[in-house]
Amino acid sequence: MRIDILTLFPEMFAGVLGQSILKRAQEKGLVEIILTNIRDFAEDKYRSVDDSPYGGGPGMVMMCGPVFAAAAAVAALAPPPDEVILLTPQGEPFRQGTARDLARRGRLMLIAGHYEGFDERIRQHLATRELSLGDYVLSGGEIPALAVVDAVVRLLPGALGDDESCRQDSFSQGLLEYPQYTRPADFRGWQVPDELLSGNHALIRQWRGDQARRRTRQRRPDLYCAAPTDEPTDKRNPDT
Repeated sequence: MRIDILTLFPEMFAGVLGQSILKRAQEKGLVEIILTNIRDFAEDKYRSVDDSPYGGGPGMVMMCGPVFAAAAAVAALAPPPDEVILLTPQGEPFRQGTARDLARRGRLMLIAGHYEGFDERIRQHLATRELSLGDYVLSGGEIPALAVVDAVVRLLPGALGDDESCRQDSFSQGLLEYPQYTRPADFRGWQVPDELLSGNHALIRQWRGDQARRRTRQRRPDLYCAAPTDEPTDKRNPDT
């Protein structure tokens, strides 16, 4: 997979992309992550990438010219991207299912905005998708871009030490993940559940499934009601 990130602040990415799973995935050749500075494609000597909005109002808006030019130049370096994604609070919520969908693509282009937002023509004529991390506003799209890259790359076969790990993550089966424990079995009098120490794999699977459903019902009733289950419908209502 190849992921291109268009940004005004490429230096923000170095620390995260050079550590842990993302670093190992790049070293294994599972993913190539390329950073491009949008400002390098500015059309004037001041390297301008934003301007005041037509109609007035606060803030500055990212201009079409540099963004379209950067996207065209980057797209020409390899087969066209399968998705051109804007990171914006106005986008669809980024979920685990979205990450799985994107992990099946060969090439992604992420555009991290800044300032007040994008000129609408970038949304209409360049982007194929818009993603949001949630109902809040950040200073720019760099942190959301990193979140998308991390969520997608860890799903690539071989990115994790054990590919089964991502299938047990929260949201992968429609539920939050069950509680996890490690040594020691007794810490300050707090005990690891007997089921996990039993060596009975069927009992452990049952306990984990029960705990995942219980935790999801308590913390995310919206997920719980939509998750696949063998329970009767009336028992899935978190209010009953």
